[in-house]
Amino acid sequence: MTKLESLIERALMASRWILVVFYFGLAAGLAVYAAAFLLKLAKLAGGAFSMDENGMILAMLGLIDAALVASLVVMVMLSGYENFVSKLDEGREDISWLGKLSAGTLKVKVASAIVAISSIHLLQVFLNIHSYENARVEQLTWMHLAFVISALVLAVLDKIMDGRPLLKGAPGDKADKAAS
Repeated sequence: MTKLESLIERALMASRWILVVFYFGLAAGLAVYAAAFLLKLAKLAGGAFSMDENGMILAMLGLIDAALVASLVVMVMLSGYENFVSKLDEGREDISWLGKLSAGTLKVKVASAIVAISSIHLLQVFLNIHSYENARVEQLTWMHLAFVISALVLAVLDKIMDGRPLLKGAPGDKADKAAS
């Protein structure tokens, strides 16, 4: 290997640390989102006794939606850092699941979270359907279906790339091999 080649490779490997800026940016965004969540929660608490059931359900769905988005940000920050920058040493026992997330698995989890968030938004629309035009409801439903199909395709591709069978008990399944 030439000195130039070695220098280029070291520079490329070191450039992965630039990603840390993005992860800190996500952490800062998460802090701002947490403040917005607390404001939303305070508004809910202040008006809880004057809301009807439908209003309360919509408000709670908004809080659930915010929690899912925040969880998604944390998952992307930690998994991205672990997969692309460096292994986490601190608090390893708290996040034992992290080492099990490959880039493909992370994509599937992100897609699944997007489906969950989309489901909540669609449920909010259905609970407040009189405020939406039929064409908009149809558009949102098709968009949600696109998210669902994309998540399913990503999950199937992830299983194929890992060499795992699509169904338990299918030829090639670990349980199938153990029984032989």
